[in-house]
Amino acid sequence: MREKARNRTEEKRWEKPPAVSSAVRSCLEEDCRQEILRRAAREKEISDEGLYAVIDQVLAETAKERYLSLADRGPLRQRLFDAFRRLDILQELLEDETITEIMVNGHRDIFVERGGRVFRWERGFENRQKLEDVIQQIVARVNRVVNESAPIVDARLPDGSRVNVVLPPVALGGPALTIRKFSQAPVTMEQLIGWNSIGSQPAAFLKTLVQARYNIFISGGTGSGKTTFLNALSQFIPDNERVITIEDSAELRLVEQPDLIRMETRTGSTDTAISIRQLIRCSLRMNPDRIIVGEVRGEEALDMLQAMNTGHDGSLSTGHANSPSDMLMRLATMVLMGAELPLAAINAQIASAIDILVHLGKLRDGSRKVLSIMEVGSNEGGTIRLNPIYEFAETGVDEQGQIRGEWRRQKNGLTNVHKLALAGLPDLL
Repeated sequence: MREKARNRTEEKRWEKPPAVSSAVRSCLEEDCRQEILRRAAREKEISDEGLYAVIDQVLAETAKERYLSLADRGPLRQRLFDAFRRLDILQELLEDETITEIMVNGHRDIFVERGGRVFRWERGFENRQKLEDVIQQIVARVNRVVNESAPIVDARLPDGSRVNVVLPPVALGGPALTIRKFSQAPVTMEQLIGWNSIGSQPAAFLKTLVQARYNIFISGGTGSGKTTFLNALSQFIPDNERVITIEDSAELRLVEQPDLIRMETRTGSTDTAISIRQLIRCSLRMNPDRIIVGEVRGEEALDMLQAMNTGHDGSLSTGHANSPSDMLMRLATMVLMGAELPLAAINAQIASAIDILVHLGKLRDGSRKVLSIMEVGSNEGGTIRLNPIYEFAETGVDEQGQIRGEWRRQKNGLTNVHKLALAGLPDLL
């Protein structure tokens, strides 16, 4: 009898502990989080190493009182650290380089874009408060404010990723958070060629135009890759030039430009807000060789065109539009928002300021490509003439469903070669 009892005791000792349910695991994690918060609050400032030490101490004590396997302890340790110093459960998505966009529709529903397609993520925030804590952490880093009285804000992450936040009562289903991710290293034109986003010949053509100080405007729909392409194009600017970048949220990274000033708008009341229009006017007094405006959306278009027309050749900018002709009409509309001018005068200003219009698009397979490169010609009869230089033509679809095509040089060559001659560069006719 004693032998049987001993055997039962040994079996019980080596018996595998029961599986921990997700509800119990969630409760355990929250208890650990509260205890870490209580202990960390004793310190005015705590380093990452110090926070990890507190987490390890709490987990070690928890493991003595409640079942916590070594396999669970490692991931829990990182999740707790992410909750305090990073973006909680979103950190995993931010570190996944295959994901290009993160869309949070309330604390339960999270969607991601990968390879141009949108998928629902299986995880979500435990409650609305945790999502709101992450949002406040993001906007505080860039000195922005978002609350019920000011429920909409644009911000950015330290890596340059673009962030948009909409809170209730505007967002009826709970806080909405959208993150447009950017790669850790700036995308180069060589990479875009490798991804078949642009051909080598049109890329070389644009490189020469940038070096010759042509004013280039990039258009395209939402998510077509305008900012990425603008950043790649900016890498062709000679490093002996003084460049000023102006953006709503600083995303451009001209890492090899030594004489660079980056400026960012500021939201707030009428007295404290600083707009793109104010920054463009300020930049004109800073002796720039080139001005790069991340995106024009309103009346600042007039100031950008005037800068291009007053000795700041080689300037670059982007705007939303479905086609090159739509972009010209939108620019005219934006100028009208800032000044009451005759449409003929506005079109003449656009035709004189912008030399080249590059249009991008997101195709049905999710890929982003340069669809056309147009020369902006003269203003004839109230209409700006566009001269196609390169156009993308589909040639088929491969076995993976990816669209194939080629960039075809059009019959009409570049007519405005004056800047090429001034720069001592070859004629691109």
